Amino acid sequence: MGIRIARFVYDESTRWGVVQNDSIHPIEGDYHSLSAVLQAGQEEILHKANALETLSFHDVRFISPVTQPARIVCQGANYANHRSEAGLKPARAPFNLIFTKPDSSLSGARDDIRFPSHVKLLDYEIELGLVIKKQIRGPVQVTEANLHEFVAGIVITNDVSSRDVQFMEGQWFKGKCYRTFCPTGPFMYWLDPEEVSQIHNLDLKLWVNGELRQSANTEQLLYKPEETITELSGMMDFDPGDLVMTGTPGGVALKLSEEQLLQLSNPFLPSDEKLTLLLESQKENTSYLKSGDVVRCEIKSPDGRIDLGCQENRVVPA
Repeated sequence: MGIRIARFVYDESTRWGVVQNDSIHPIEGDYHSLSAVLQAGQEEILHKANALETLSFHDVRFISPVTQPARIVCQGANYANHRSEAGLKPARAPFNLIFTKPDSSLSGARDDIRFPSHVKLLDYEIELGLVIKKQIRGPVQVTEANLHEFVAGIVITNDVSSRDVQFMEGQWFKGKCYRTFCPTGPFMYWLDPEEVSQIHNLDLKLWVNGELRQSANTEQLLYKPEETITELSGMMDFDPGDLVMTGTPGGVALKLSEEQLLQLSNPFLPSDEKLTLLLESQKENTSYLKSGDVVRCEIKSPDGRIDLGCQENRVVPA
């Protein structure tokens, strides 16, 4: 059985802890990063978890278990039902759509999502995050059988997105890079090697103000974690503690027809015309986030043995 690791602020200091049920046992020692925790190993971390000191979730402020500096690499349009609602063919694309988020977008599982004043269409995207286990400095062949050698653990992430910035400028990075646009945690589930196959059978659920908006299982991923890490290793480096976000399922606010997507994807259409077209296409859509909304995310295995905790983030003006 794996263990749940939390990073939190308590008594004005940042600490790590092992989570058991609804309590946290602080880890003794100075671990400055997630990479340091991973390199120490599960045995050392469990040994240094103070069984005599117990904190409740109400005692602490959870902060992202993924620490800076970190590469954050994201997959887009990786569920058929999300592809369909975005105007794409609901089938595996001929290529794996990849983009990045800056590590300055990381925030905690209870932190506010700050809504920039110029953003008009703020969206949510629950995603399973994979925490890289070891340094990768060249092409590797990752399979389901050896995935445990490359993935240390898993986390809840929310790829918060400004759709107007994303489509108006024809790029994804800027619409997804704002500070607080990547709530992560509250826990990293540190997988035992025999549990890594469970990555392919996890339930994702996201609610807005108590209304279930997204519900899917990771078995529906079109490009699987092992093939994604294999592909990325041929192009870029990874270090322990880096994050790969595997894509969001259907149920986001954005809804586009194939014709609307084609118009918005036209590189010769001026950006102001794209914005007008996008806003017109979404004017009856009430699902976008507003100040005061509360976004709740959960990821767990169907049998409940793997539970990544609960994110609950309120949307506030930046």
